[in-house]
Amino acid sequence: MKSIVECVPNFSEGRDRDKMEKIIEPFRGRRGVKLLDWQSDASHNRMVVTVVGQPEPLAEAVVEAVGKAVELIDLNKHRGQHPRMGAADVVPFIPVRNYTMDQAVELARRVGRQLAEAYDLPVILYEEAATAPHRVNLAQVRKGQFEGMAAKLKDPAWKPDFGPDRVHPTAGVTAVGARMPLVAYNVNLGTSDPAIADAIARKVRHISGGLRFCKAIGVELKERGIVQVSMNMTNYQKTALYRAFELIRIEARRYGVPVVGSEIVGLVPMEALVDTAAYYLGLEDFSMEQVLEARLME
Repeated sequence: MKSIVECVPNFSEGRDRDKMEKIIEPFRGRRGVKLLDWQSDASHNRMVVTVVGQPEPLAEAVVEAVGKAVELIDLNKHRGQHPRMGAADVVPFIPVRNYTMDQAVELARRVGRQLAEAYDLPVILYEEAATAPHRVNLAQVRKGQFEGMAAKLKDPAWKPDFGPDRVHPTAGVTAVGARMPLVAYNVNLGTSDPAIADAIARKVRHISGGLRFCKAIGVELKERGIVQVSMNMTNYQKTALYRAFELIRIEARRYGVPVVGSEIVGLVPMEALVDTAAYYLGLEDFSMEQVLEARLME
């Protein structure tokens, strides 16, 4: 059985269709690689790509796509609601089939080195591939964003794992890592006040005392006149989506603000949705074994 690995690179471009098409082109029509999904958001000014494949051709495609991002994106001109430090902001590898986490870590480190050598790009390894405990959490790695990275990289504690000890002048810094699947899940609030979204995000995210496997920030969606709690659910099996949704709804009540919708960015494991559906339907003793599509894939 062939080894399959997933990569979900995030690029700091969500408005220029021509640039986005050029960045994802290396994932199209390539033997051993399949582009599953790509989504962009103008408010975040960010594109999330989901691609799977055999390790070697996937790695080649990722290196090529990052090269396009380095060529086309100038972070000095970038404005968006989502935190970012690089044109190719984050490049995580996720083991899918016949592939271990140790192998994903090895692949991430090899690709990180290639990116640094090919594009004179500072690369910091994170999550399972991290070389120090303080580099595991992406939020800590990206703290300061593009504008603060020049000063940050002067600190020996933040010396890049690969590449120069300085920020790329237009493409910034790239984080490359290995991790388990996460769910990018956002909840929209019926208010235009960003302070409310920030306050609720602090209550929800783990680093501030909230849900263990939840990272969250408040985001303003100016085009829609609302705000959003934007989350990464880093282990949906241990912190279910419905828990995040309900906690946000509880916290929103104190401000008299309704939840007006939610969204998932990119692809999501079926189990994450089934777990939430079972909760809201009040199903007893329900399991994935009762899902038709799950049985068909056996």
